[in-house]
Amino acid sequence: QVQLVESGGGLVQPGGSLRLSCAASGSIFRLNVMGWYRQGPGKQRELVADVTSGGSANYADSVKGRFTISRDNSKNTVYLQMNSLKPEDTAVYYCEADWRDGPWSTVARTWGQGTQVTVSS
Repeated sequence: QVQLVESGGGLVQPGGSLRLSCAASGSIFRLNVMGWYRQGPGKQRELVADVTSGGSANYADSVKGRFTISRDNSKNTVYLQMNSLKPEDTAVYYCEADWRDGPWSTVARTWGQGTQVTVSS
C-alpha cells in the first residue's frame, strides 16, 4: 500500500501565496501521475493540476498562470505552488497518486487526507 501525507495548507489573504507538499511512502515500484484536486464548500471535487513522472503538467483553466505543480521523483513528493490566491480558491486540497507496487501489477490510486486552504481577508 501507498500512503500520502500532505502539508502546507492554511489561511492566507487574497493575493498571497501558499505551497502544498505531498509525500508518498510505502510499497512503491513506480509512481505515475501525481496531482492535486480540491473540493470547495458545496462543490464537487475538481482537478487542480497533475504531473507525470516525466514532468508534463496539466492545469485547470482557473489556476493557469497562478499555480505551478512540480515533483521530486527522488523524494516521491509533489508540490503545488499557489500564487495570487483568490477567495474562490478556498477549498480542501487533496493529493492523489497513481502507482504500481510491481512491474506486472495494475495501477492503483491513493488519496491524501486533505489539507484546508482558506483565502480570506
